[in-house]
Amino acid sequence: MEELKLTSEWDKTFPKSDKVNHSKVTFPNRYGVTLAADLYVPKDAKTPLPAIAVCGPFGAVKEQAAGLYAQEMAERGFITLAFDPSFTGESGGAPRYMTSPDINTEDFSAAVDYLVTNPMVNPEEVGIIGICGWGGIAINAAASDPRIKATVASTMYDMSRVSSNGYFDSEDSEEARNELRKNLAAQRTEDFRTGTPKLAGGVPDVLPDDAPKFLKDYHDYYKTERGYHPRSLNSNGGRNVTSAIPWVNFPLMSRAGEIENAVMIIHGEKAHSFYFGSDAYKKLTVTPGKENNKLFMVIPGASHTDLYDQKDIIPFDAMVKYFNEYLK
Repeated sequence: MEELKLTSEWDKTFPKSDKVNHSKVTFPNRYGVTLAADLYVPKDAKTPLPAIAVCGPFGAVKEQAAGLYAQEMAERGFITLAFDPSFTGESGGAPRYMTSPDINTEDFSAAVDYLVTNPMVNPEEVGIIGICGWGGIAINAAASDPRIKATVASTMYDMSRVSSNGYFDSEDSEEARNELRKNLAAQRTEDFRTGTPKLAGGVPDVLPDDAPKFLKDYHDYYKTERGYHPRSLNSNGGRNVTSAIPWVNFPLMSRAGEIENAVMIIHGEKAHSFYFGSDAYKKLTVTPGKENNKLFMVIPGASHTDLYDQKDIIPFDAMVKYFNEYLK
């Protein structure tokens, strides 16, 4: 495995809990990239325990929302693993700040590899949580990896859909996609010439007066003390521009209807991204004999980013109930 340099200090965007033990761990994915993660274990726990791998939002790092979710679920009795995706944060892989529907889906399964072989974990009771863009990736992982007994997608994006169709499907046409492909191909040529991939830019430091509310919400999270982190792509320079290339053609939700295990989609009623979760849920198929194992939970009045870190809004108790029922 790659040798990673991991920080030893607590550099999260949330306070450290005195109810769990925390440690840094690493593990490889199937492509040979070494991933960095935070492992949270309930104090004085009698093992083996059920376990949950957590990642997201898209462009964030494990010190942000994923770590908060992981620590909260560990307080509630689960072993949890919040990891940085390939090419991002403290994880390895080059070039940096790249994304891939295939490799990122593999990252979730690699986290499952780590958990099912950990002696503290019951290998038959492993689930995942994906936040924002990683909610859609979590559903894709659940469709490919039956070891994932239960999946929660919180405030999810379908990154294939937004990449290929634009927000609210406003650019859903062959002409618009072909123009996008030409621009991405030109950028690829330029990156090859310079040897340095161009960054797309994260959330802007200064927003225009007419910025949509959801962009203001992102700014309030990624650009303020509330959620800023120096390794976060969204807080800083963003992903490589050419990261979008595979997402335009990748059918992320194409096998969602074949997931036999449990899936719970959680979305804020006021989230600009609500249509992603609503439409993803429509693709799910209820498993005979398990009529409640597919669930769409709407949080009244909540925005997209409320489900990043607002602990009085995120339905942790409902998630605990869901995992307890279906991690079997």
